[in-house]
Amino acid sequence: MAENYVWIDGIPVPPVYFPPEIIRETHETFMVRDGDIFMVTYPKSGTHWLIEIVCLIQSKGDPTFTKSVPFTERSPWIEMDESSKTLRNKEGPRLITSHLPVQLFPISFFSSKAKVIYLIRNPRDVLVSGYHFWHATTYIKRPESLEEYFENFLQGKVPFGSWFEHIRGWMSQRERDNFLLLSYEELKKDTRNAIKDICEFLGETLKPEELELVLKNSSFHVMKEHRRDKDSFLNKDSFLSKNETYFLIMRKGITGDWKCHFTVAQAEEFHKIFQEKMADFPKELFPWE
Repeated sequence: MAENYVWIDGIPVPPVYFPPEIIRETHETFMVRDGDIFMVTYPKSGTHWLIEIVCLIQSKGDPTFTKSVPFTERSPWIEMDESSKTLRNKEGPRLITSHLPVQLFPISFFSSKAKVIYLIRNPRDVLVSGYHFWHATTYIKRPESLEEYFENFLQGKVPFGSWFEHIRGWMSQRERDNFLLLSYEELKKDTRNAIKDICEFLGETLKPEELELVLKNSSFHVMKEHRRDKDSFLNKDSFLSKNETYFLIMRKGITGDWKCHFTVAQAEEFHKIFQEKMADFPKELFPWE
């Protein structure tokens, strides 16, 4: 049976995978280490692609690890129940994934040298991708239509709350040396240079042939084939089927798909709200505008 969200400090989260007590405990007591690498995103912003790229950088492009180990084990979500417990006992260096807004992130991070890669994406595409994903799940109340989800998204009544507030919160960290801001659009447009930026940030060096392997093995087509039936948490009863789940997680892998779904009125309303909420940020931070 579908469950409603649990609200944590004004942020709605699906309690099946993200128990509120784990989120609060993580926020207050999780000890971040200086060697930790966090990949932080608002849901449906390219999280799994970023995980794949970082794992392949660390393996010098060799896909053996990414083919054989589920992404939930390679880079566990810190706010998930079992993952949080596993991470506490895991030897470093730790790769860690999170959708948490900055105010719920582990307090210990802010006095550490741990690194955060924060990946943002055109919120219009995030909205469309999120609708298709959450509409097919059975562990939260499903949106009945894109129109309904559109309104909920603008009001922040979707998993992990308002996109605008999530981005605003994490953008406050962008001047830190241990924070790298990337956009899905730039990653898509020039993957090679984006990978080089990630390598520089992480202190990794790739030979030309290793870079080519990272590019090849992090491509949409290769990832989709490698990932099928590998990620155990996707096989639970909380999704309609494994095939549908993979379609939803790696649905198209493109930019601008929102144009096929928004009405003219929705596009105008979204643009107006975006301009109002993000007016105090430099436009160059958002390459889709």
